[in-house]
Amino acid sequence: MFLHVIAAKHVRDYVIWLRFNDGTEGEVNLAGELEGEVFGALKDVEEFKKFHIDPEIESIVWENGADLAPEFLHAQVKTGETRQQCESV
Repeated sequence: MFLHVIAAKHVRDYVIWLRFNDGTEGEVNLAGELEGEVFGALKDVEEFKKFHIDPEIESIVWENGADLAPEFLHAQVKTGETRQQCESV
C-alpha cells in the first residue's frame, strides 16, 4: 500500500497532526528536521504553518518548495505512538 497524507493541521510550534490513508493518525514534531537551505527557512513558525497537502505527491509541502515523504512522516507518527505507549506503562 502506498501511503498518502489525507489530512493535516498545525498543532503548535513545529508539531503537525496528520492522518494517513491507512487510518494511522497522530502528531509529529518536526523541529529536528529544520536544517539546511530549504528546511532552515521553516524555523520561522509563521512560515512553518504555511503548509498544505499537495494533491500530486499526497504529502505536506510548504510555500518554499520543501516537502517530506509520507513514508517518513508515517514512521515518525508510529514512533511517537510507540514512545507514548511505553511512557504510559
